[in-house]
Amino acid sequence: MRYLPGHAPTSDLTYGDVFLVPSRSDVGSRFDVDLTPVDGAGTTIPIVVANMTAISGRRMAETVARRGAMAILPQDLPMDEVSGTIASVKARHPVLETPVVLSPTDTVHTAMSLIDKRSHGAAVVLTEGRPVGVVTRGDCQGVDQFTQVHEVMTPEPTCLPLSVLEGPESLRTAFETQHQHRRRFSPVIDDEGRLAGVLTQLGALRSSIYAPATDGAGRLRVGAAIGVNHDVATRASGLLEAGADLLVVDTAHGHQEKMIQALKTLRALDPQVPVVAGNVVTAQGVQDLVEAGADIVKVGVGPGAMCTTRMMTAVGRPQFSAVAECAARAKDLGAHVWADGGVRYPRDVALALAAGASQVMIGSWFAGTYESTGDLHADSNGRLYKESFGMASARAVAARSSKETTAFDRARKALYEEGISSSRMYLDPERPGVEDLLDHITAGLRSACTYAGADTMDQFSARAVVGLQSAAGYEEGRPLPAGW
Repeated sequence: MRYLPGHAPTSDLTYGDVFLVPSRSDVGSRFDVDLTPVDGAGTTIPIVVANMTAISGRRMAETVARRGAMAILPQDLPMDEVSGTIASVKARHPVLETPVVLSPTDTVHTAMSLIDKRSHGAAVVLTEGRPVGVVTRGDCQGVDQFTQVHEVMTPEPTCLPLSVLEGPESLRTAFETQHQHRRRFSPVIDDEGRLAGVLTQLGALRSSIYAPATDGAGRLRVGAAIGVNHDVATRASGLLEAGADLLVVDTAHGHQEKMIQALKTLRALDPQVPVVAGNVVTAQGVQDLVEAGADIVKVGVGPGAMCTTRMMTAVGRPQFSAVAECAARAKDLGAHVWADGGVRYPRDVALALAAGASQVMIGSWFAGTYESTGDLHADSNGRLYKESFGMASARAVAARSSKETTAFDRARKALYEEGISSSRMYLDPERPGVEDLLDHITAGLRSACTYAGADTMDQFSARAVVGLQSAAGYEEGRPLPAGW
């Protein structure tokens, strides 16, 4: 990355302070751009889901992995729950989506409570493992909640054989078959007629664009976080045994002795998976963590939507400058950085990668999706939302320490918090699923690469030209949603 002549910064910069300048390009199409990161994490797009309790769980992890990203499971989950989640993600199909399933005697109320766990908007009704019907949200509207689903389902659904996914043109064939039968959603069955998964027209299109993030055995990838205050070796050993593909040693202030010791302890285990550590905002912080054993360093203190650190403590740093400085030092050391926090638009993701980050970690932006871990609610106007909260908030700290301290100690900790304990994250009606947001982000990123004349992530960072702008310049770039 280089700055436009005459635009050398004299102060630290946020994403809103900068813009990308177009360069001469021979990249003919957005689809010619390879978004695969080069940091060894095994993802095929440079997006990581933050290890936040309100966001990252099994639904989120398997869904983003199918599209090439990776979710990090939170550090405060019990070990048996994390192991079960990793096993569940590893057992999922890399193309077929996981269905919501019902029995014919389940009620409409049950159907509605489950359908919204997935973004495809339908459930498959099974008898002895075989599809006998399909129920959609529309089928359940205006119906008594205690009606059994066999009374409202579409019976004898058109099913696709699992063999439809075989061959180089399989996804095109599956899409055309669904289009011909006017089915946007189809159960997929194995040779014995049992449900193997579901495929949507949109899912077939996405699978032709995205490559799933898979391990050496072809299973979906998932990462997991570890704290620095407890038995790092035991937790890390358990996560590695469970099959975690990446470990994140995570604390709000990553440039501290506990982090250094945790990394040395983890390295002594010879984990054979990438080790990520953070968070820091300086070149020295990167150097110390890499020397202690980190392959990747997370950068960002205070830019997150749920974080109040800067207002509470004055500690932090504008994110664009933090990423640029930290990425430069990491490159010198043969390591990488992830930009963690502060992204609100696809442009911010592109800028973080232009500044040298290998991937961008996203939290609150993904909280308002069907796949996040929270329950779906509706406000007084019928708008759908989920609750989110910061991982340094009183709510998160209380959950993390509930079994580890006395009531007195927990009460002492609750006096101090840095983070919002409850916030409504509304689902965007146009992009209610995390895959919709991934489409939105990667479309912008691919276009940014074509403007820069780059067809790989390494080229993008090397060729990016950045300029500085005023608040008015930023505002000029915003569309007018309601016209003039």
